[in-house]
Amino acid sequence: MGLIDKIKSMLPKRKPPEPVNNVPKEKENIRKTFGVYCRANHSMEGDKLCPKCTALLTTVFTKMSRCPYGITKPICEKCETPCFGERATKDFLNVMQSSQKKMLLSHPIMTMKHKLQSLGADYAKQERDKKSTDKQKEAEAKVKNKIANAMKSPKGSKSKKKKRKK
Repeated sequence: MGLIDKIKSMLPKRKPPEPVNNVPKEKENIRKTFGVYCRANHSMEGDKLCPKCTALLTTVFTKMSRCPYGITKPICEKCETPCFGERATKDFLNVMQSSQKKMLLSHPIMTMKHKLQSLGADYAKQERDKKSTDKQKEAEAKVKNKIANAMKSPKGSKSKKKKRKK
């Protein structure tokens, strides 16, 4: 056992990171975004939302609670399998996109954290896609090599030689 191995054995073992429940934070961010959107577009005052925004927000929160990803869910904007249905997803994305600038002014820190999470989700998707294409290329190369090797050697010549030797 070398010196480096001894040092490694003395260091504390790293625990795998535990999943963090980001759902409450995301719900709070969405609620604030809906408040900003509704005040700007539906002339509502205070924390109250119009009936249309309230219905959409209730739908979003209900579906988020039933998300198949659980607490490890990605940001709803970046999710590949939206839970809300086609119409609600379209309305939700419209609310989120049209209130981006106002959110930056009214809640700058929250908005920047959300953007960083969004970039992290994009990066994770890129890495996942990159790994899957790399694996796909490796599998294709193996198949090509097998085909090339099969084309080089005549069929059945190996088995006939083995039979003759016996």
